[in-house]
Amino acid sequence: MTEIAETLAERGSRYGSFVGHAKITQAIKSAMIDSPNWDSLDDDMREALEMIAHKVGRILNGDPAYHDSWHDIIGYTKLVADIRTAREFSASARAA
Repeated sequence: MTEIAETLAERGSRYGSFVGHAKITQAIKSAMIDSPNWDSLDDDMREALEMIAHKVGRILNGDPAYHDSWHDIIGYTKLVADIRTAREFSASARAA
């Protein structure tokens, strides 16, 4: 088995079929894009939400007990929260 085939087999056993994952994840992303605030979000916010949708899709389609999927979701929310904090701090420092 080639290295790529081994990787795909490993991912499939962890996250379920790619087609199943894609169906779930695309449905989540469609709902997000159709929301009233999607266009007003900054790029970092949209990207984090899309990555969270990806991780949720993996959880719902594959192994829901896999710690890394849950851990990654926390990471994406922290990245956005940290960016928001830095921007708010920078804006308040300029205003002072």
